[in-house]
Amino acid sequence: MEAFEKLALLGEYMNLEPAGEPHPAPQQLAPDSPPSCFVPGKPDAASRPFRPVRSPDDLPVTMVALPNGQRMPILKTLLTSACEKNCNYCAFRAGRNFRRATFSPDELGQTFMRLADSGKVRGLFLSSGVAGGGMKTQDRLIAAAEILRYKLGYKGYIHLKIMPGSEFAQVERAMQLANRVSVNLESPTTERLARLAPQKVFLEELVQPLRWVDKIRRTESASAAWNGRWPSSTTQFVAGGAGESDLELLRTSEYLHRKLGLARVYFSGFSPVADTPLENQAPIDPWREHRLYQADFLLRDYGFSVEDMPFMKNGDLPLDNDPKLAWAKAYLAAAPVEVNRADLHELLRVPGIGPRGARAILSNRRKSPVKSLDDLKAWGVVTTRAAPFITFSGKQAAYQIELW
Repeated sequence: MEAFEKLALLGEYMNLEPAGEPHPAPQQLAPDSPPSCFVPGKPDAASRPFRPVRSPDDLPVTMVALPNGQRMPILKTLLTSACEKNCNYCAFRAGRNFRRATFSPDELGQTFMRLADSGKVRGLFLSSGVAGGGMKTQDRLIAAAEILRYKLGYKGYIHLKIMPGSEFAQVERAMQLANRVSVNLESPTTERLARLAPQKVFLEELVQPLRWVDKIRRTESASAAWNGRWPSSTTQFVAGGAGESDLELLRTSEYLHRKLGLARVYFSGFSPVADTPLENQAPIDPWREHRLYQADFLLRDYGFSVEDMPFMKNGDLPLDNDPKLAWAKAYLAAAPVEVNRADLHELLRVPGIGPRGARAILSNRRKSPVKSLDDLKAWGVVTTRAAPFITFSGKQAAYQIELW
């Protein structure tokens, strides 16, 4: 099989692996939008006829959104789609009947450099099915990254997946080679993981490598890393795959951000894959995935805790309101925030005020009091959202009442 044909085949399911900023934005996501992984009723990748790919121009390249709003083309691929694991939701699970492909580390490196040198891609997201055990698979992933860095001289972005059951030395080596590393937890607890991926061990195989990543960042010099900086770390949950609640997901997410320093937690909304044990399970509402992202940002960047979230009795977030607005309606509508006295924590509680806007308010009010919504708008505040919950030197600004 030609190298580019392998890439096309291996990339068929890589939309299951988020790599950039979450999308779409709230105003772009209609309530009846399909889930982000698969569209119910359409054939999945394994049942579609494979179209031969023989040149870089034919390859599906993923455009990922960066935190600064820019977009970067990356290649998301696997070393192999062969897998010995029996995860109940996964397209790569052992015994599933579909066409698989495998790269050697050297072949993958050479093929990727052809794409990078042509300007087709600017980064690599490299994962793999588990073949021959987690440690052996991790060795192959590390070998591919070493070939790229030291044999082929690649100095660009590499996101390297850490396999279940990897050893400390392998995690350390992956961190020396990558810009970002990740471990897919898939579920928030041991009990939930047993329903989704019964051959994986939650604490020892999945959480432990993330603890090692944090320990290495805290205790070892980054001079050993290829660029003198330790990589960021992320994880992914299959939201709704094991019957877990949003409360369970966000409780684990809060721990990961605050105790293990994860830069991003991804939520991939469950959608069924044919010829898997969960093929008849209904996909989750795409708004649920979106609300999870909104709540996770509040935990990571806005000083909120899980206890602040407006969970319903079943432990899920309401779908008809974003969690920050729901909190503000409950606590700020009758006690608005005074923008000329509030600290950073209080400002970040106001809908429409993000970290950048809050810092701008603190900086500018040292020179003169904030007087109007126009001032806030000039500093990036979404004033239509903030106006009901703020005052200016004791006075509430006039605003157009919206149907929340």
